[in-house]
Amino acid sequence: MKPVSHRGRKPTVLQLIELGARRLRRAGVFFGHGTDNARDDSAALVLHALGLPHEARPSLYRRPVSEAGRRRAEHLIERRIRERIPAVYLTGLTWFAGLPIHVDERVLIPRSPLAELIERQFAPWIDPARVRRIVDVGTGSGCIAIACAKAFPRARVDALDISPEALEVARANVRRHRLGRRLSLFKSDHFSAIEGETYDIIVANPPYVGARELRSLPPEYRHEPRMALAAGPAGLDSVTVILRNAGRHLRPRGILVVEVGNTAAAVRRAYRHLPFTWLEFERGGGGVFLLTAEQLQQLS
Repeated sequence: MKPVSHRGRKPTVLQLIELGARRLRRAGVFFGHGTDNARDDSAALVLHALGLPHEARPSLYRRPVSEAGRRRAEHLIERRIRERIPAVYLTGLTWFAGLPIHVDERVLIPRSPLAELIERQFAPWIDPARVRRIVDVGTGSGCIAIACAKAFPRARVDALDISPEALEVARANVRRHRLGRRLSLFKSDHFSAIEGETYDIIVANPPYVGARELRSLPPEYRHEPRMALAAGPAGLDSVTVILRNAGRHLRPRGILVVEVGNTAAAVRRAYRHLPFTWLEFERGGGGVFLLTAEQLQQLS
């Protein structure tokens, strides 16, 4: 990234962001891991390099940048292009349901439309006032569990993951948000660690990428844990376990909410007899189904 010259003056923060965005566009990198366009990607990297807040004041964008700061920003843009590392892995920070979440390559990058549903307290599908227990299956960074704990301050939340490395990241995020008294983390293969426990809400963003789709993913996905993406030939391995076992962990009038992304069509074909409700989101995204405890009894 060459220095920006403006009548002999140092480049501003905004000029560095725009230059970085042009380079990212030309390089053809993939967006979709926390940002969906070149300008936001560049802004995240430049602001991080300069030690500026995520929500910088307008005046900060006009601030001249030192040569050292420009070099730091250049280094991050170069790595983003050369190594195809998602921007939030380079900054170590992303946002989910308005909450800051630490991420690294031990966990999937939060990007689920479930954030919108959690912000609405899962209404109108359940009465928020009666929710006392929630479990997040496949918690990764802990973002969904943490967002649920924030949305339901009177509820206890359990967060499950089979990966010890992911649980280390989740534990750091739980500490960051000071939720240790209400949010418990368990090493668990799906529901194995919570036998006998029941919940008002089971929420899951499990692995759901089939073998063919996995081979076609952009290079950025190779930095994410394969076990958080791959779910067998058709992408159904994990959702099958969830559907088979969720019913005995749901309280009466409880709900199961699962994101299955592009595997939605395969789920419909495999479970034609289940009355899925497929949710829609104002901010985009899809492939999320909802079933009630009573509907899941059909699998018994």
